[in-house]
Parts: sequence; C-alpha cells; structure tokens
Amino acid sequence: MAKSKTAKRYTREFREQLVKLHRGGRSIPELSREFGPSPWTIALWVKQDDRDAGRGAGGLTRSEREELTQLRRENKRLKMEREILAKATAWFAQETTNSKRSSDS
Repeated sequence: MAKSKTAKRYTREFREQLVKLHRGGRSIPELSREFGPSPWTIALWVKQDDRDAGRGAGGLTRSEREELTQLRRENKRLKMEREILAKATAWFAQETTNSKRSSDS
C-alpha cells in the first residue's frame, strides 16, 4: 500500500518537547526512533527553535512567518479589491459615455 502524500502534523507542544529532549542530550536519531518523526523533521524543529531564540543563522522566526502569512493574505485581498474598483470604474465610465450619447440625440 502506498504512503499518504500529505505531511503528518504534530502539535506545537510535541515539537517543543522533542526539542527540549534534544537540548537535554538525547540524539536526533534516538528521538526519531522513539517518537516517530524523521530525523530531518526533528532537525528542522531544532533549527527553527534556534531562530526563534535569536541563535539561528538566516531564516524567519515563527512570528515573522506568521506576519508574512498575514501580509500575503492582506495583499491578496487588496489586489482583489483594486481589481473590483477598476472594473467598476470602467463600467461607470462606459455608462456615462453611453448616457451622454443618448442625451445628445
């Protein structure tokens, strides 16, 4: 049977606990065997925790990621509103032109 292509989601508490265990001296492969997430996944969590604590090199902190997500949503909404307003403006301009032609006759 084929594996699911969707990523398994772990709670924030679970991720934080594994990072604490790693910081306490447990190896990433050991944690992987015992709790299930891949070593690569656990290593990503450790790196993200370093960034969030101001120790990591490069990348975004969790709060920066959340802000970026919010700003992208807002940007998408504003673009949609602008498009609607542009279409409405064009429609009203067309109506105004048509009504002037009608009244000139």
